[in-house]
Amino acid sequence: MQTTTVSPIPQPQFSRAGIIWLKLAVLYLILGISLGIAMGASQNFTLRPVHAHINLLGWTTMALAGLIYSVFPQAGESRLARLHFWLLNLALPVMMGALTLLLLGHMSIAPVLAIGEIVAALAILTFAANLFLNLKH
Repeated sequence: MQTTTVSPIPQPQFSRAGIIWLKLAVLYLILGISLGIAMGASQNFTLRPVHAHINLLGWTTMALAGLIYSVFPQAGESRLARLHFWLLNLALPVMMGALTLLLLGHMSIAPVLAIGEIVAALAILTFAANLFLNLKH
């Protein structure tokens, strides 16, 4: 009997930053899908904007950042990438929690939501600056 040796498929070398972004993105995907299932099962779609923001800012934006930072490791390892990471990862849970409370009728949380939105916007501007400064022809 002849044995065959299977060689492992070579894996692309992704930056550490890119992998972290991608793993966090998948966690947001799981959270967003879970919220969507819960809303569908209960037929209560009050938190629809929370679901949309978790999927857009959490899953899509983080996954794209992870892929971009993997393809362009110089940008992914920069100080701007670290600032982008912390701004977005601090803003997103605050935003989603505050938006949830606001949609459930707690209007006094609006200033916290506004702060979260501003910090998230700063994260996106930091990402844009990082790409414009670190991606060269």
